[in-house]
Amino acid sequence: MYLSLKENELSTISEIAERYAISRNHLMKVVYELGRLGYVETVRGKHGGMRLRHSPASINLGEVVRRTENDMALVECFSSQNYCRLTPSCVLHGVLREALQAFLAVLDRYSLADLLEPKQKLANLLAIEIPVRVTSSTTPPPKRA
Repeated sequence: MYLSLKENELSTISEIAERYAISRNHLMKVVYELGRLGYVETVRGKHGGMRLRHSPASINLGEVVRRTENDMALVECFSSQNYCRLTPSCVLHGVLREALQAFLAVLDRYSLADLLEPKQKLANLLAIEIPVRVTSSTTPPPKRA
């Protein structure tokens, strides 16, 4: 979300860790994985940093969760290492499978852009200065006499 708010401006790990009050080391791992998966572009060097590789509207939340979560096994019986004695008759397995599918189906309906709806409020909370876009006017300039 931070990189989306900054649009194409480069941001650093230290900057984001400070704004969110999270571990810099943990964030480095997250950024590495997002870069490896093609969501984040990193630029090395003194004035380097990172930015989104794609527009926020093209980044689907369900896809990101599926690609970044290595283990969606909510319970032991979802995995190949299942030693639960109740498995042959358990109804909970089906209920949890359905819940997981519903969770992912909801995320599939949203993009990163959808999370930015209160854009200015989010930027204020994180002390981000949102870049101002210059748009061309549709009315011609006044004629000089």
